[in-house]
Amino acid sequence: MTALFSSRRGASRELYDLLRDGYLATWRDDRGEQQTVRIAYVDWRDPARNEWLAANQMWIAGDLHTRRVDLVLFVNGIPLVLAEFKEPGRSVRAAYDENLTDYRDTIPQLFWPNAFVILSNGSAARLGATFSPWAQFGEWKWIDEGKRGRVELETAIRGTCEPSRLLDLVESFVAYREQPGGLVKSLARYHQYFGVNAAMQALERIRATGDKQLGVFWHTQGAGKSLSMLWFTQKVLRLVPGGWTFVLVTDRKELDDQLHDTFVDAGAVSREADVQADTAAHLRDLLHADHRYVFTLIHKFRLREGESEMPVLSARSDVIVITDEAHRTQYDVLAQNMRKALPEAAFMGFTGTPLVVGEELTRREFGDYVSIYNFRDAIADGATVPLFYENRIPELQLVNEAFDEELNEILEEGRSRR
Repeated sequence: MTALFSSRRGASRELYDLLRDGYLATWRDDRGEQQTVRIAYVDWRDPARNEWLAANQMWIAGDLHTRRVDLVLFVNGIPLVLAEFKEPGRSVRAAYDENLTDYRDTIPQLFWPNAFVILSNGSAARLGATFSPWAQFGEWKWIDEGKRGRVELETAIRGTCEPSRLLDLVESFVAYREQPGGLVKSLARYHQYFGVNAAMQALERIRATGDKQLGVFWHTQGAGKSLSMLWFTQKVLRLVPGGWTFVLVTDRKELDDQLHDTFVDAGAVSREADVQADTAAHLRDLLHADHRYVFTLIHKFRLREGESEMPVLSARSDVIVITDEAHRTQYDVLAQNMRKALPEAAFMGFTGTPLVVGEELTRREFGDYVSIYNFRDAIADGATVPLFYENRIPELQLVNEAFDEELNEILEEGRSRR
């Protein structure tokens, strides 16, 4: 769920950073010595230490207009959630068209600290980031993984507004990204939220057992895998002790650039940081250093002239390798080189396609599925369009059969040469 901000709403990002990280106050005491303390506005770890308030039919005064909103959820006096309702029988879209768009213009200050908005007609419900267009409002389908409520509204409220869940969503599943058209705010969809937290549980498991397989994160195309990687890595850095390094590996230059740009646009990686390997030698330098992120093509895990095997580039155990859509290169020499270079690293595979061919090899390298969001789910959620299959005409089938025969001959010829 994404939202595009105009320049006057850019303060929302600063307010979010302040809310999440707290305020670093400095002063000099009576002896002239400088003192520093971080003031937290929210206790993210213990929901009971915060003050919770749901305000019904609340009047809010803007610069020129006053509006009465249906429901606002406050944490320590901070309005994090807005809910707007229509009477049963009316469409949920009416709450967006008739109310939410008006509120954004007339009482914009309500949305500066807002995390997300719930729209409902009492049964159906849609949830979106603060300034999302209607097309980006979607159903929150689970209270807990695989568990739904009796109606959509119940699922949305219990799935996102239970105190510990709400704090987790706000702290770890919001991203602001600089885009050519302006500042974009993204909030995790339900499959991203549960998928990332399943990956966190997998990390906790391997830290206890010493295993190196974090599993396979299978979310179909259009499901937002890059943001899921961002939220997973950022949550690890914030909550799990250790000097973590994440090595993000792809097998195509466009994927490498796209992934790197996502992290830069979100502020997780500085634009000045030189952490995208452009040569095999550069990759070795990056892995010898202590970077939080390293982006590389798997092809850069190659031997130098005169080397008989890959040397160890980092023996640290707080390294996590995340591979994205690199199926064909995960079982060959380059993959072996990568594992020799990082012998104590943990490995996780992200993919948008089902692992049918070579599934046993995939399990051997990465472990079982840690999260699944398949093509059928994505179509039902509107995250991707349906795929239709139509039989080809006989003439084209003959061409395909001839091509297959020719391809088989080439493959057989290659085998005989070996």
